[in-house]
Amino acid sequence: GVDRGIFGITSAKRSEIHALVELLESRNPTPDPTHKLQDKVDGCWRLIYSTISILGKRRTKLGLRDFISLGDFFQIIDVKEEKAVSVIKFSARALKIFSGQLAIEASYTITTKTRVGIKLESSTITPDQLMNIFQKNYDMLLAIFNPEGWLEITYVDESLRIGRDDKANIFVLEKTESSQV
Repeated sequence: GVDRGIFGITSAKRSEIHALVELLESRNPTPDPTHKLQDKVDGCWRLIYSTISILGKRRTKLGLRDFISLGDFFQIIDVKEEKAVSVIKFSARALKIFSGQLAIEASYTITTKTRVGIKLESSTITPDQLMNIFQKNYDMLLAIFNPEGWLEITYVDESLRIGRDDKANIFVLEKTESSQV
C-alpha cells in the first residue's frame, strides 16, 4: 500500500507479505551479494515495503496523522564511495506547495558475504520550514530511520532487493531511476 507498511497493516496481510519475502529469499539468485555490490546493488532504489513502524504517540508527535504525509523513500547506493543516502520525502497537507525531505547519509563496510556494517554519517531536513516542524521531535524521527548497525542482504537481482537489519526490520526495495529522487 501507499504507506509501505509503516503505519501498520493487518496481521493477515503482514503474514502474506512475509511468506512472499521468505519465498524470494529462499530463491536468491545472488548468494554472495557483497561480492557483487557494483553489479547488483549500486544505484537508486525505492522502498516498497518495510516493517519499520510509526504508530500511536510517535505518529501523533511527528504530525504524521493529519498535517504531514509521507512520500517516497529512496536509497542511493554509491559502491565506489561505500556510501548510502536514504531520502524520505514529506509534504504538508495544509500547505499544498510545501514539501521537503529527510536525507540520511551513511557509510558502510563489508563484514561478510551477505552483510554490511552501517555507520550514520549525517542527517538533514530541508527546507528549514520542515526542520522547524520536526525540530522538537528530531531525535525521535532520526531514531526511527537511523540505519546504524548492520544489514543482511537476503535477496538481490537486477530489479529487487530485500534486506534485514539488526533491529529485526525487513526492507523490500525496487530499482529505480535516480531522476525520481
